[in-house]
Amino acid sequence: MTDPNKAAGTPSRRRKRFPGISTRAWEHPADRSALVALRKLTGFDDVLKKLAGLVSERSVRLMFLATAVKTSERQYPEIHNMVRDAAYVLDLEKVPDLYVTQDPTVNAMCIGMDTPVIVVTTGLVELMDEEELRAVIGHEVGHAMSGHAVYRTMMLILTGLATRLGWLPLGNLAVMALVTALKEWFRKAELSCDRAGLLAGQDPQASMRGLMKLAGGHNLGEMNVDAFLEQAEEYEKAGDLRDSALKLLQVLPQTHPFAVVRVAKLKQWSESEEYRSIMAGAYPRREDDQEAKVSEQWKAAADSYSKSIKDSKDPLFNLIKDIADGAGTVGGKLRDTFTGARSNGGGGADGTGDGARDGVRDGAE
Repeated sequence: MTDPNKAAGTPSRRRKRFPGISTRAWEHPADRSALVALRKLTGFDDVLKKLAGLVSERSVRLMFLATAVKTSERQYPEIHNMVRDAAYVLDLEKVPDLYVTQDPTVNAMCIGMDTPVIVVTTGLVELMDEEELRAVIGHEVGHAMSGHAVYRTMMLILTGLATRLGWLPLGNLAVMALVTALKEWFRKAELSCDRAGLLAGQDPQASMRGLMKLAGGHNLGEMNVDAFLEQAEEYEKAGDLRDSALKLLQVLPQTHPFAVVRVAKLKQWSESEEYRSIMAGAYPRREDDQEAKVSEQWKAAADSYSKSIKDSKDPLFNLIKDIADGAGTVGGKLRDTFTGARSNGGGGADGTGDGARDGVRDGAE
């Protein structure tokens, strides 16, 4: 990890700091739109924080004080320096306490609303190298700064209220739709904090390596980030509409995106103009958060989803694009896909062979 010859608290390399940065800088558009709307409900979040601080967070803090190791200059000093460094880079005034808990499961979490606490397992610490761990801790600091625990709790309360209407006609369907939307938000919140972790560590390869290790373990000599990205592209293309349907069914219950998706999305963002602008010092400021308009954020979220569909190579999204483009053979494509039929020679009724069509859609995302 950190070179022991360096002074205590000195990072391994110099990173840029972002004074006054708003969490809107790293929040995924779908996450940001929900958060901006919820932050307009002033008062509700303060009540939740105070109620949580009175009982539940005290209980959690006492439990970790009794059963885990609280990092400091004398205990896990390198990890302690990492959380301080992440808070410094992202301009978080109050550094969250960080605990290391004995658990072979690879996990990290940010818990608490009034006073967030970061917890990492020994399994995670042993799996990650210094730069990978720095990105993970930055990810959790991102959760703390965005207030995800607070607003997730608000949404869970609202969802709980909605479930009481499940007995009404179509009520259960409405609740299912709400829960599905809630999990979609949770997944986008994870993408947001992957970005926060990248800003904290400023090492894209380390951020992607860490996510790859979550999928494949510690044997880095047997793995390759570029090959993992190719695997992500293979997953994205996913064969035919049957595979698309299976992917959709698999992802809907998840609160976290799949590892290959996270790596691909993070690489895409690390190469974006948005990331370059932040690194150059042009980013949203906290002082302007009150001026953020909900309507603009919802539009940005809609544009993000629209771009995802446009750029996707997934067969289902390709079908959606064909419908939007007025394709006249959608029914034939569905029939051929689900009956296993294949066009011969010149292709289907539209005169285009499957091979030619696939050739146009192949290529890096």
